[in-house]
Amino acid sequence: MDEIPARNGEAAPQKGTVTQRAIDQIKALIGEGRLEPGERLPTERDLAARLGISRSSMREAIRALTVMGVLEARHGSGIYVTQLEAGDLLETFGVVADLSRGPRLAELLEVRRILESTATALAAARITPAQLAQVEKHLTAMNTTDDPEEILAHDLAFHREITAAAGNDSMAAILEGLSSRTFRARVWRAYQEEGAFTRTRREHAAIHRALVAHDPEAARAAAAAHVGEVEQWLRGQAASPPSDEHQA
Repeated sequence: MDEIPARNGEAAPQKGTVTQRAIDQIKALIGEGRLEPGERLPTERDLAARLGISRSSMREAIRALTVMGVLEARHGSGIYVTQLEAGDLLETFGVVADLSRGPRLAELLEVRRILESTATALAAARITPAQLAQVEKHLTAMNTTDDPEEILAHDLAFHREITAAAGNDSMAAILEGLSSRTFRARVWRAYQEEGAFTRTRREHAAIHRALVAHDPEAARAAAAAHVGEVEQWLRGQAASPPSDEHQA
């Protein structure tokens, strides 16, 4: 690793806590290529001295970045920069989705609608015959069962295969977080009472037809309509008086 200069001569950021400034400085070192993926960090004491940060704040910063998936502690070896894979860094999306309620849940569906429609359009242009066969396998399985758990599992796999076919790992990681099984199950429990199975099968079939035709715009529209149905329903639920049975 290149020598990391002390930053005592630079104007330190004034906003946030000292720990946050330490987090920002470590992230900057990684972003600038001064610390590479897989590289071992200097000792806590050396890094604190070089960056002009107290050891306690540096310790907290390292702990926070480890939780975020930016750093990893290897027993008996030290602290290392992770490989910075999108899936590891974006796991927090899943936590937010799993814990959100009411209007926030509808907001997350809005984000998912925007990203998933884009991913589906990309998949229509890029999907291979093997990937298309996997999508069709899950579509067929959804159409031949009335078991909610099986439908949920194949629904998740159906969309995961499409997102993978889009060929954008970062987008796939965000969508994975916004489409966790826990998140989907919470929505399904209430939404299925509204006759969702028939509607969902019809919408999935439209997405599949667009993929088979390699028609990005048709795929975009079909995916947006599919997620938009649930989003609109959730917004209606959020505007209604609270009910334990229908809180997604």
